[in-house]
Amino acid sequence: MTDYLCLTLVANAGETESAFKSRLTTFWTHLLRTAPDTYEAVFAEAKEFDTTTGCVSRAYMVEVDAAEAVTAALSASGIATLPLDRDDTYSKYEASSSEWFQIPH
Repeated sequence: MTDYLCLTLVANAGETESAFKSRLTTFWTHLLRTAPDTYEAVFAEAKEFDTTTGCVSRAYMVEVDAAEAVTAALSASGIATLPLDRDDTYSKYEASSSEWFQIPH
């Protein structure tokens, strides 16, 4: 069974939700085109944006084995993340609740 980690992406200070959403769209499109296997390891996206440490944020469920690759790609694109808690894993069923939008692959 595949386990997932919750990866929280954080906007720059003062960045609006709209601007952050645009940067995320650009990033995910680039990842899909350049690293499709890594993109496919991203299972779900939180349905709503949130606020974390005073900035706009969005959470994703990522396969444990691909978390490092996704985090590295995000960092290379200038998108900040909160530290991953590798001890806090989720099953596919937990990542499929009504709070999450499953990403079609």
